[in-house]
Amino acid sequence: MTDPYTGMIVDAHHADQRGTGSYPATLARALNSHFTADALAIISQWPGYTPTPLLALSGMAADAGVGSVLYKHEASRFGLGSFKALGGGYAVFRLLAQRIEEETGHVPQVADLLAGCYRDITRKVTVTCATDGNHGRSVAWGASLFGCNSVIFVHGTVTRQRAEEIARLGARIVRDPGNYDDAVRAANAAGEANGWLVVSDTSYEGYMTVPLDVMRGYGVLLHETLAQLGNRQPTHVFLQGGVGGFAAAIISGLWEHYGESCPRIIIVEPENAACLLLSARNGRPSVVSGLHDTIMAGLACGEPSLVAWPYVEGAVSNYLAIPDEAVRVAIRQLAQGRGQPPVIAGESGAAGLAGFLVAATDAPVRQTLGLDGQSCVLLIGTEGATDVQMWESITGRRLEQPT
Repeated sequence: MTDPYTGMIVDAHHADQRGTGSYPATLARALNSHFTADALAIISQWPGYTPTPLLALSGMAADAGVGSVLYKHEASRFGLGSFKALGGGYAVFRLLAQRIEEETGHVPQVADLLAGCYRDITRKVTVTCATDGNHGRSVAWGASLFGCNSVIFVHGTVTRQRAEEIARLGARIVRDPGNYDDAVRAANAAGEANGWLVVSDTSYEGYMTVPLDVMRGYGVLLHETLAQLGNRQPTHVFLQGGVGGFAAAIISGLWEHYGESCPRIIIVEPENAACLLLSARNGRPSVVSGLHDTIMAGLACGEPSLVAWPYVEGAVSNYLAIPDEAVRVAIRQLAQGRGQPPVIAGESGAAGLAGFLVAATDAPVRQTLGLDGQSCVLLIGTEGATDVQMWESITGRRLEQPT
């Protein structure tokens, strides 16, 4: 296979774990199908809810020499362009529902919150978080949907367009000159000082409950995917890294569903922000320092989420660190269609696909992963073109609709 992805693996780590055996009870206590069902019961009542499509990328499968490539395309999720709406929005709902119950003694119904029946309570609440773009957008959207205020911290390399998209949802934007992890600390400090509710998608000592709600919201994505797969069982799943919350949510659902037959799970990260790879290599959560400069803005994270790490460590067999150029090539190939309708993907959204295609061209890695003509590869296209200018600069095309 002649391909521009040749030689693009910057770093790789083989961890031996394969999620063998049944889903551990210690992990199932926090993430399981019952929590997913609870999240789905709430999220399915929100305006605009519909499962996102699972696409078969037959041309890419043929080029990569595998049996099939299935791509869960999140660009249309609630009009926000990414899967993050499931997590941030759900966590905002849970926090507001808790506040309302504390003040009224009643558990609020979704329809009543949407209708503004508790506006006298919610308008006094401010939620805050740090973001690379999509999580902050989902929190701001949830705040707008349910009638509270939002203050979103963005770090130094978040593009102006991404910050403006968040502001359009009514959020106040605060820019921190550091990296994502610096913005997390700034949001936490501001939340504590002002009595705001922190809605973080990463966890740390003393802060676990809200990130778990975020991850439980993400579980709805996997619930949809399993239904769409039917009798097709993936052999390989390539997942974007970041802090690990998204990966952990998908891992938990796969492991619980498939048990001993759980697919091989591979984590893909930017070369400058491969904190999960480093953590696996060190055998403990580890920090990657620096600004984590990468076009994969949603993955520009230097510290693993503590609540997510046990899921990642327990199930992931391989970790790949790739350069930005691999993602640029993947975005262009998706946009070209390669014999089927074009797919519009953002930089973080295409990272899993890029990692797979890079691995498929590297003979030793391909052999280690067991990729062959019978493989069924599952990918999650986590975002559409959430930064239209970036997408247009990468593809050289004009984008009319970012889905």
